[in-house]
Amino acid sequence: MMLIPAHHFRNIERKPEYLQPEKCVPPPHPSAVGTMWFIRDGCGIACAIVTWFLVLYAEFVVLFVMLIPSRDYVYSIINGIVFNLLAFLALASHCRAMLTDPGAVPKGNATKEFIESLQLKPGQVVYKCPKCCSIKPDRAHHCSVCKRCIRKMDHHCPWVNNCVGENNQKYFVLFTMYIALISLHALIMVGFHFLHCFEEDWTNLLQAYGLTREETAEARISLHEKKQPLKVSSTECSSFSPPTTVILLILLCFEGLLFLIFTSVMFGTQVHSICTDETGIEQLKKEERRWAKKTKWMNMKAVFGHPFSLGWASPFATPDQGKADPYQYVV
Repeated sequence: MMLIPAHHFRNIERKPEYLQPEKCVPPPHPSAVGTMWFIRDGCGIACAIVTWFLVLYAEFVVLFVMLIPSRDYVYSIINGIVFNLLAFLALASHCRAMLTDPGAVPKGNATKEFIESLQLKPGQVVYKCPKCCSIKPDRAHHCSVCKRCIRKMDHHCPWVNNCVGENNQKYFVLFTMYIALISLHALIMVGFHFLHCFEEDWTNLLQAYGLTREETAEARISLHEKKQPLKVSSTECSSFSPPTTVILLILLCFEGLLFLIFTSVMFGTQVHSICTDETGIEQLKKEERRWAKKTKWMNMKAVFGHPFSLGWASPFATPDQGKADPYQYVV
């Protein structure tokens, strides 16, 4: 099968007969201010629910299996505050990434009136999307799930049930960062919990049989040969039975390790994409750069807002990206 260069389709879109503005239905009237953006995709909604369930499962295991039963109150309070704060920021970032318009182009705006309003000069061209009948700004791509053209579309992520584009890339980056942090934090706490509980149980076993570690090593006595009743309490490490505790912690380890790897890779690719000012689709299609090259710091500020502040790490701070350029449709 012969591959057709991406610019070939662009050349087709430039032809006057391809635009066919008379066949486009005028765009609907703008919706009321404050209308929530939400994609009604079954797979995306299911993935979003699973994401929340996994975070809440980690919250349950961390609090009720590891921290609350612990006798070290300082350790429990500090780790509880840190983990809950990171989990809250992760879920808040997930909501902002899912419910924020990623930069959708008005649907059906490829009308004769709109094209005339652009006041095109000789030699200037515009691109039309044949799927949503809209005039595409430069660097916009059509998403088959959202059924819209998205400005600076990077990819469609089912885990946030939305496209990652110009307006919500910051929230997606924060989501991957905070998920990676809580996964790492949970794995560290599970490691300390296992070490602490094994130490506790081993010490309690020796005390139950009236032996010290040195005496056990020297005499090489098997604990199973002792006839004394075993009286060891497991409530110091968990309020659940030992088998249940082990299963819950192993599942948390598997979840934490999987999401740590996945979100760390996603976070790294997103930061690289921002610094190079090249979306994932543009890298995949190897599109020719038609936009001005900026420094990495300027690209970061374009996504996270001007100037640098703690708001960069907050999913509640909306980045100031400036007003839309009315000539962004023209090439």
